[in-house]
Amino acid sequence: MTGKACDLLIETKGLYKRFGAVVALNNVNFELRKGEIIGLVGDNGAGKSTLIKIISGAIQANFGDIYFEGEKVDIRQPRDAFELGIETIYQDLALFNNLDFTKNIFVGREYKSRGLLGRLLAFADDKRMRSEAIDKIKNISINLPSLEQRVDTMSGGQRQAVAITRSIFWGKKVIIMDEPTSALGVQESRKILELLKEMINHVKGIILITHNIDHILKVADRVIVLRHGERVGDVNCKDEKTNQEEVRFKIVSMITGSL
Repeated sequence: MTGKACDLLIETKGLYKRFGAVVALNNVNFELRKGEIIGLVGDNGAGKSTLIKIISGAIQANFGDIYFEGEKVDIRQPRDAFELGIETIYQDLALFNNLDFTKNIFVGREYKSRGLLGRLLAFADDKRMRSEAIDKIKNISINLPSLEQRVDTMSGGQRQAVAITRSIFWGKKVIIMDEPTSALGVQESRKILELLKEMINHVKGIILITHNIDHILKVADRVIVLRHGERVGDVNCKDEKTNQEEVRFKIVSMITGSL
């Protein structure tokens, strides 16, 4: 990465957020560069969720600015983030258990049937949606028994894959992922991490939040560390991957405040 301003996809300057007497973020600067997978780490209460909720429009900062592709933007609600091309996968995935793969991809954003009758009665164009869903998963390593299988019958890894596919479909530029491997077994976690590395070929940047440092080191280019609402570290994993243990030690030390 060059670090030049033109390479910045997302940049925050001086973000400050207070909830009552609790300061969740204090003068936090954050950067995501084009083509980058960035890890965001810290203990519970460090400010990770607050930061991504501000970027995704779920909440607003009290002070501070957000820039997207070099332009100052006003993200006041999730729709604003979506229109910029930012898609967020929260830990609960927000899937509809009674719907299949395709319907979960398009729920709330259904294509309407063409023609006068389709416009008047707002019929969903199921054929077109299924065709586009199939076309999308051709290019990524997702293994589903059937696109007509209900989500509530899928494994944890398959459910996560559905959420990832939806985010790739709609998140044209940035995908934010909150704990994508939590509650998954070793094999499913490995598959999701492999899928994450593929995703960067379909979007411009990825923000990954997780407590699992080993998982972060497998996929991230850089790691930003938060502690008590403040940014306390920035580790370039690419430059230091020759010694993963040193990188891991440095990140853990920043999280705990022992460095």
